[in-house]
Amino acid sequence: MILKQYYLGCLSHASYLIGDEESKTAVIVDPQRDIDQYLADAKLQRLNISHVVLTHFHADFVAGHLELKERVGAEICLGSRAKAEYEFTPLLDGQTIEFGKVRLEILETPGHSPESISIIVYDLAKDEKEPYGVLTGDTLFIGDVGRPDLRASLGWSAEELGGMLYDSLQNKILKLSDKTLVYPTHGAGSMCGKNLSEDTVSTIGIQRKYNYALQPMGREEFIKIVTADQPEAPDYFTYDAILNTKEHLTLMKTMKKALKPLSLSKVINLREEGAQILDVREPVDFEGAHLEGSINIALGGKYATWAGTLLERDKPIVIIADRGHEEEAVMRLGRIGFDNIKGYLEGGMHALLTRPDLLKRTDRITVLTLREQLSSKHSPLILDVRTNDEWKENRIGGSVNIPLNQLKHRIYEILPDRKIVVHCASGYRSSIASSLLEQNKISNFADLVGGISAWEAAKLGTVK
Repeated sequence: MILKQYYLGCLSHASYLIGDEESKTAVIVDPQRDIDQYLADAKLQRLNISHVVLTHFHADFVAGHLELKERVGAEICLGSRAKAEYEFTPLLDGQTIEFGKVRLEILETPGHSPESISIIVYDLAKDEKEPYGVLTGDTLFIGDVGRPDLRASLGWSAEELGGMLYDSLQNKILKLSDKTLVYPTHGAGSMCGKNLSEDTVSTIGIQRKYNYALQPMGREEFIKIVTADQPEAPDYFTYDAILNTKEHLTLMKTMKKALKPLSLSKVINLREEGAQILDVREPVDFEGAHLEGSINIALGGKYATWAGTLLERDKPIVIIADRGHEEEAVMRLGRIGFDNIKGYLEGGMHALLTRPDLLKRTDRITVLTLREQLSSKHSPLILDVRTNDEWKENRIGGSVNIPLNQLKHRIYEILPDRKIVVHCASGYRSSIASSLLEQNKISNFADLVGGISAWEAAKLGTVK
């Protein structure tokens, strides 16, 4: 048996190839939308991808099930409670898919979503009775369980799904032996839970002992615990969950339309018509010079998550990137279903060499200069755009906290009567925030170089 995990760090997403050398067959579980890595590995191992299984309709990314069906004819399989526009095979509790020395047994494990399933994996060459592992989707994570509140906009209450999750864990997942390996679909950084581990594989025994949500407790206590203090989910989560149920263009086709070079005049026209200008360069480059009105979400960080949080999916997007990075920028937006891309600025920032009138720059301030200004008569307002939990844990004295994901809707709270210094942990989020301030005609601000990390490194003192 071959079991390979693919971990996509920027989305904290794990997908899987399960193959059998004897029958030359493979099944892909919860694939990302760009599927070339699965095809390459299947070709290398001389495997035919026969099935693609989604453990549920994912909210934080668009899965690659339609891509695998189109490219290799893979049969799409979903839980029996799923409803979708495309043709699929419904999988019932206890049903098996067997090929060569591999058996996959389906567990219907509703809770994170009503159609959720888990997949028990048997390596029949080693043991026909004891499972090798279980692919838990978003039902069970390492250190956490799937949040049950993401389907509220689709008519399911967190309490209702939380009760289902309790039953799925207690009556199915925890019935597996302690040595059964646990392979989830997400790790630390995912907003599908609140306490996910950096580890990407564990065992039932370890989770039974250390996972807070698996400790002995009644249903009502469990529901209360797993629904409390969940991170705020981006608006695109519901959109992606619905998109995963629909027949839509594959990534290859949307990228072919999106990877179109645009002249500077065309970009300016699109901007005037309401298009979103997305500059994906690193913060230091963006702040040195950028097209007025653009938003900076750099490829080097949680690019897709922040783009999905801050961009409007129904408005056209134009990319500004360093040469050679246009395809990556478009593809990573495609992973979350943001396909409304008109093209990219041909030549990148070189196209603006003769148009300095279109350029803006962002003021930057060092921590030592900020310390001096804070002791002056006209001290600046410090705007901390980290999460509220980060701010409570450790902050610069006197700072005001507006988390980045709330800034667009709370920007009216920022009064332009004093200078503003924006910061986050290290500079990635504060550059995004600075571009949002500029878009909203706030000009008297500066970005703190290195964020609170630089402030602490200079031993300038923080409060809690």
